[in-house]
Amino acid sequence: MQWLMVTGSFLLQLAALILVADFAGGFVHWLEDAYGHPDTPVIGRLVIRPNIVHHHHPRRFLHYGWLRSSWDLLCVAVLMVLVAGWLGCLTWRVWVFAGLTANMNQFHKWGHGSRRENGPFISRLQDLRLIQTARHHAKHHTDPKNVSYCVVTNVLNPFLDRLRFWDTLEHVIWKLTGLRRRADTSVNGQGPAPEWLRAEITN
Repeated sequence: MQWLMVTGSFLLQLAALILVADFAGGFVHWLEDAYGHPDTPVIGRLVIRPNIVHHHHPRRFLHYGWLRSSWDLLCVAVLMVLVAGWLGCLTWRVWVFAGLTANMNQFHKWGHGSRRENGPFISRLQDLRLIQTARHHAKHHTDPKNVSYCVVTNVLNPFLDRLRFWDTLEHVIWKLTGLRRRADTSVNGQGPAPEWLRAEITN
């Protein structure tokens, strides 16, 4: 009976970690989409521009290897592990959260891949709704492209979108600071694509 309780506790904690990581990734994704500026020093070129390219050409990043897609998240994950080790709290939970963080863009790529590109194992996980499906993620790339920011599971987006969570955050930020969401030029009617985009997609 005790092993059953231990196993149940482990699975519940694992599920909670996955959802927390999914939300954290979704929050960063929202910040990039809503307020990231391509001309911001360093971050603009390394993070925001690839994000804008992705909205204009969603499947382009499938041609990139894992490291090119995930180097920045890997750095964040390594920093998490180092800080946790320094603080003396490097548990399996930290390792799981760091592993999910490092692979957030890989989950994202699976959400754009075909069954053939993803392979039978990942496709089966999607069929079982253990990771996010392509159909679910497609909502994020449907105009006006301001919903469904979480990319790991199908669980959080319907709940957050029904609550208009992201819209409410943006409204609060606008009321407090006067800052409005960046126009997404990949959305119909939002203006022409930036000049740098053409050069970016030819590299």
